[in-house]
Parts: sequence; structure tokens; C-alpha cells
Amino acid sequence: MTKFSTFAAAVAVAACPVIASADTLSELDANQDGFLTLDEVQSVNPEMTSDQFITLDLDANGALDEEEVAAATESGMLPAPSEG
Repeated sequence: MTKFSTFAAAVAVAACPVIASADTLSELDANQDGFLTLDEVQSVNPEMTSDQFITLDLDANGALDEEEVAAATESGMLPAPSEG
């Protein structure tokens, strides 16, 4: 594998969580405002408590942005995007 091919593969793998979080965000974001509220998260994870949500909401703005969704997806607190 050439250096470029190795680099390209590494970039693609590194981007996967960001792509997955964008897919998860768009799938769950009922009002399409770019953020997930507790109600939107509970639509797919009814067991999610407000305390758990607050833990995921790193900037404490009351909603999860793309980076917070990526972290929640990686930790298993949110489902990975459905395969279509």
C-alpha cells in the first residue's frame, strides 16, 4: 500500500464516528434543528433518564450537538444509525 493509500484509509476510518453521529443526529432530530433534546433521545431510548442526558450534554445547553451525539453513540448511550 502506498503512503497515500495508507493515509487515505486512516482518514476514512477516523471520520467514521463523525459520519455516524451525523446520521444518528439526522435520524433522531424530529424538528431538524441540528440538536437532540431529551424527548428526541427518549423516542429511541426510553430508558434514558434526565440525569444521563445531562451527563451527555457536555456544554449544558439542554440539547446534544453533533460532537455530543458522537460521544453518546460511541459509548452505547445512543443507537448507531440504522443501515438502509
